[in-house]
Amino acid sequence: MPDSQTEAKVRVTVSGKVVELPAGSPAVLAFKEAGVKGDFLAAKADGKVIDLKRPLKKDCTLEPVVTGTKDGLDVMRHTSAHVMAQAVARLYGAQNVEFAIGPVIDDGFYYDFDIDHKFVPEDFPKIEAEMKKIVAENLTLERREVAGKAEALAVLEGQRARFKRELIQDLPDTETISFYTQGEFTDLCRGPHLTATGKIKAFKIMSVAGAYWRGDEKRDMLQRLYATAFFSEKELEEFVHNLEEAKKRDHKKLGRELDLFSFHQEAPGFPFWHPKGMVIYDTIVDYWKKKHTAASYHQIKTPIILNESLWHQSGHWDNYRENMYFTEIDEQVYAVKPMNCPGGTLVYRSDLRSYREFPLRMAELGLVHRHEKSGVLNGLFRVRAFTQDDAHIYCTPEMLKEEIVAVMDLIFEIYRDFGFSDVNVNLSTRPEKSIGSDAMWANAEGSLTGALEHRAVKYAVDPGAGAFYGPKIDFQIRDSLKRYWQCGTIQVDFSMPERFEMEYVAADGARKRPVMIHRALLGSIERFLGVLIEHYGGAFPTWLAPEQVRVVPVSEDKQAAYSKRVLERLLQAGLRASVDLSSSRMGAKIRDAQMQKIPYMLVVGAREEETESVAVRRRDEMDLGAMGAGAFVERVLDEVRTRSLTLTLTKQ
Repeated sequence: MPDSQTEAKVRVTVSGKVVELPAGSPAVLAFKEAGVKGDFLAAKADGKVIDLKRPLKKDCTLEPVVTGTKDGLDVMRHTSAHVMAQAVARLYGAQNVEFAIGPVIDDGFYYDFDIDHKFVPEDFPKIEAEMKKIVAENLTLERREVAGKAEALAVLEGQRARFKRELIQDLPDTETISFYTQGEFTDLCRGPHLTATGKIKAFKIMSVAGAYWRGDEKRDMLQRLYATAFFSEKELEEFVHNLEEAKKRDHKKLGRELDLFSFHQEAPGFPFWHPKGMVIYDTIVDYWKKKHTAASYHQIKTPIILNESLWHQSGHWDNYRENMYFTEIDEQVYAVKPMNCPGGTLVYRSDLRSYREFPLRMAELGLVHRHEKSGVLNGLFRVRAFTQDDAHIYCTPEMLKEEIVAVMDLIFEIYRDFGFSDVNVNLSTRPEKSIGSDAMWANAEGSLTGALEHRAVKYAVDPGAGAFYGPKIDFQIRDSLKRYWQCGTIQVDFSMPERFEMEYVAADGARKRPVMIHRALLGSIERFLGVLIEHYGGAFPTWLAPEQVRVVPVSEDKQAAYSKRVLERLLQAGLRASVDLSSSRMGAKIRDAQMQKIPYMLVVGAREEETESVAVRRRDEMDLGAMGAGAFVERVLDEVRTRSLTLTLTKQ
């Protein structure tokens, strides 16, 4: 209740219109009073998603959360988690199950249960059927806030709820504690939720797994049901299809099948690159180096092992030590570098720098090592040794915006060349705990924002999510299965120049601190290559393919000599090629080349030898017929030169 007459009203801004309501009015009323219509799922008050029925206690800006948005999907999935828990309680008896947590995750949601019944996939249809009944009942979700921990614990009196009790006891005393009820089911939850279960559309239980309570292997082992929900059956079907396709494209599976890389118990988390994998790896690196040379970067290389003192100075010793490897040399402690930045600063400080050298762009393909826990290792996506495509740019504050624009242009150009045209961009601003003056932060954030707007880049703002040392822009690429991968980043750093007392001689002869930009485009070669494998399903564009052409003689005896001459011509032209002189039948040779996803196969028989030609087949089983060997070479070379993302050779 309001404390005074002046607090009896709240002013709410909706779509530019200000409406005045009694304090405590539900958010949905503000939309009605402002004349904003729609099938709303929730509301967003000053950027925070809330229930439609949440009382408005202070002035705010309010936006509707609707179908088709990420916020709306998260709210629906959160409510779906409660519906799944309610279905489990109905089917197996509320007295027989203890509920843990049920959060939203990237691709859906899960709920953790302590129950004697062992869930198996055969249980999923039964649970889904009960969920559909709950949705059909269109149960209203009611939020109840309690006065404190004692009252919250009283709500759970008589229930099997030790996990919920623990959560309540661990909450800060200032935390608002709330419960949500739908029908006979009540759950401890912050929300937000839909107004009723009937607003849930399409859902599916995906899998079951074990999960330790609070991720602690010393605590209870629970059963976790993973599920997902979407706004339509069509979206759900597409998601399930992409999930199945993702299994086929799993880079770990394709890495074995295509003989690209392997992992071994003798070095868990450290990839072993095979010859074919190294071809792709080196192709990416060669491309990267050419792009950076053209963009006026100086390439450097710093040691993998550096003295402990450097890591104290950089701050890694205090903030990152548990993720680092150490060794001793001459009775002194050294660290295997987890990042390239400190070594790069030593290169900068090796000489007195002048403003005339700026912008000074130093790039490094630096091998770094990080101690990752064994449970999070995941093929090339999470390894203990990887090569970062780092660069550090040193400039004056006046140059900052222009340099950020140049980095963004390079990022988008490189992504396009690899086949990624859909990119999400996020701007993370100053957190509560930060270093640097207000003026420094204002200039850095203004430069990042100005660069984005200068190139008309759509972006989302993540308030307060910047690093303590400066704001940043993150880039996420979308692959062929519509999954987003965090790759590139541009970060402004105030800390490193201060910690390492970096200076330059300004135009007036004074010593000043440079502005430092950290940036990575691919993130790491290993992870990016893993993304490429799954994006293309191992069927790389010709310019990236480890083997671009396979020569297949009709008879390994009669056409062996001509096959070798064709191969020699391909190799001299700079193409990656081989000849199959095995005793297998021609059909088996072609199938093997297709299984290896080689872009082109050249079948040569007596007729081709007589006419100095080749019969061309593509890996997608398209038969292109005969063409002159020289003409084929020129056309494929053009495909490689232009870095075409598709096979360009077609029937004449």
